[in-house]
Amino acid sequence: MSTHAKRERLLLADLLEAAGPEAPTLCHGWTTRDLAAHVVVRERRPDAAGGVLLGVLKNRLERVQAEYSAKPYEELIQLIRTGPPRMSPFGLKPIDEAANTVEFYVHAEDVRRAQPDWSRRELDPVFADVLWSRAERTARLLGRKSPVGLVLRRPDGQTVVAHKGTPVVTVTGEPGELLLFAFGRQEAATVELEGDKDAVARLHSAELGM
Repeated sequence: MSTHAKRERLLLADLLEAAGPEAPTLCHGWTTRDLAAHVVVRERRPDAAGGVLLGVLKNRLERVQAEYSAKPYEELIQLIRTGPPRMSPFGLKPIDEAANTVEFYVHAEDVRRAQPDWSRRELDPVFADVLWSRAERTARLLGRKSPVGLVLRRPDGQTVVAHKGTPVVTVTGEPGELLLFAFGRQEAATVELEGDKDAVARLHSAELGM
């Protein structure tokens, strides 16, 4: 049975392939080649991937990612499609779903929304609920750098507090859009913001996300 993570993986690979290796992305300073290398290193080089969070490994991560960026683009796409190595924990369905569903969704939108002719993708209700569940679990981690109080709200009224503080800005949108906003893609997310004008401006320019 296909999983959300597997579906998003294949969609990301298709978008990267269609865009070509030198297309822009929403990841600051990264082309599609850089993004593809990041995805592969994250799954296949745990000895370096920790550099995303651990400063002591940052230089190693940059070196290994540069090595993968130098590989043929088609090879990177194929490595994404085929998934992690056999012994990788990412190969276990529960871990794959937990770690990769949002990762691949956000990166697919990083590719899609950086293109001039992009159109918004309509998500099925089941997947939207999955993304909302992830947003609820990770909201405080993603919103920890917010300079103002931050509340995420679905159109149906469900809310989660991403950061306590005042003044408060409430961001309303579909779950996928809220996740994009919380992951630092504020300008690309289709959301509505309610709150003090200055607070909204500060939130728009804040460095949210991991």
